[in-house]
Amino acid sequence: MTPIRICLLWHGLDSGNLGVRALTESQLHLVSLAASTADRKVTFEIVGWAATESVGHFKSMGVAQVTRVTARSMVRSDGVRGAFRRCDLVLDIGEGDSFADIYGAKRLLYFSLTKIFAIWMRRPLILSPQTIGPFSRWWSLLLSDLCLNGATYVFPRDELSRKYLESRKLRVRFSEIVDVAFALPYEKVAPVKDGVARVGINVSGLLWAGGYTQQNQFGLSLDYPALVRRLVSHFVSLPNVEVFLVPHVISDPSIIDSDSGACKALATEFPQTKLPPPFEGPSSAKSFISGLDFFVGARMHACIAAFSAGVPVVPLAYSRKFKGLFNTLGYSPVADCQSQAEQDVFELVLRTYQDRALAATQIAQGNDIASKRLATYVHMLSEEMAKL
Repeated sequence: MTPIRICLLWHGLDSGNLGVRALTESQLHLVSLAASTADRKVTFEIVGWAATESVGHFKSMGVAQVTRVTARSMVRSDGVRGAFRRCDLVLDIGEGDSFADIYGAKRLLYFSLTKIFAIWMRRPLILSPQTIGPFSRWWSLLLSDLCLNGATYVFPRDELSRKYLESRKLRVRFSEIVDVAFALPYEKVAPVKDGVARVGINVSGLLWAGGYTQQNQFGLSLDYPALVRRLVSHFVSLPNVEVFLVPHVISDPSIIDSDSGACKALATEFPQTKLPPPFEGPSSAKSFISGLDFFVGARMHACIAAFSAGVPVVPLAYSRKFKGLFNTLGYSPVADCQSQAEQDVFELVLRTYQDRALAATQIAQGNDIASKRLATYVHMLSEEMAKL
């Protein structure tokens, strides 16, 4: 087998955001499959917001090195550019949804400049399945077009992102796939047949705080904390129902976007609720979620964990990435918290809970679509690796 080294740009294996880790672990699995098909022996270098540059137990996953993105590492020749120099191919997943301007100009500049470095250094740059946009400012549109046109291939993970790429009339090749986290391994928890319905509510610390600006950064049309309190109050009042408050960003409660902090605060307010055991990683979180009967969440990868495990779920969308992804899979019970009133969202959750069988049928069909699309992604990656 011919050895190659692949840079996994904007991935992370030590992030408190289990969604980023789910993307990374799933990507490692899928890229390894593609490398085997292409008869390549692959090692990985991870570049992103790493908390540490230690490889540690990630060696068992084929990770040889980790490079932290900082202002210093962006300007040093042995920093981010050094990582690209050591690699044969750059796979940029953009943390799933960060190649956009909704999180602010500074974040977009980091995510764009790293792409430009790879292009300048003539490294094949593939944008792995992710949301593309939105870009609402003239300069972010031009910057994103520059990055996209310099890529070898772009894989939007949803229909809306694909349509956006079509509208820009770019010269880059692109194919719509789906989020790679549908491939995240987990251990299915068998449902307990004791007549008790187990309901999971993922509380987003980011939305609870009003976004990073704490001033309704995402333009929600409703009061998110009030909606969550109303949902918790309703489900704990039902007979034979257990309510679990499920975090998917595990961090110090003092950090503004900490789900664990928001869940603990809400558990104090509603002592009838339960907190799950500590998650070791995204797979253990998905395994826990797989044992629930119903799920509501505002973290998209918590919702993907439920969906891909066959659990009826109502995603609470705060950006177009939700509707783009779940509409692509033919799944209709998705709440739009940027346009719907609190009462409408509340009623949607209750209707979906009552008709969980219908939701489960849509989920089974959606998972079949996701499986086929990920097989296409692996095939196309193997073709690109064979060209190296």
